[in-house]
Amino acid sequence: MKQSLYERIGGEPALMAAVDLFYSKVLDNELTRPFFETLDMESQIRKQIAFMAWALGGPDSYKGRDLRGAHADLVKNKGQLDPGVHLLPPEVDQEIASLKLKALGLSIDTLTAEQIEYMTSWETGT
Repeated sequence: MKQSLYERIGGEPALMAAVDLFYSKVLDNELTRPFFETLDMESQIRKQIAFMAWALGGPDSYKGRDLRGAHADLVKNKGQLDPGVHLLPPEVDQEIASLKLKALGLSIDTLTAEQIEYMTSWETGT
């Protein structure tokens, strides 16, 4: 039987680590912090872990609101952030990429100086 993505990333311990990291970055960021300041963060973290477990094929214990309802205030207050693509902090982006690669059973080797030269040079590479 094929493992769920939830199982492949390491189950609840991996989700707990990812969600804790995510919210630590969200709360450290001056743009995103105001959206979470009034929340009971322990409860929010528990709900997020349950939601992510369900979404990734793990236990179905999520009993919270649907995404539209849960994010209605963000839509209502959308003027607080400029429209467009917003980059994740590099640490969060790297952690998400790491979890995805781990779930796929892949790893990244370090590039050699020759490979970096090839990839960044107009003369020898792209």
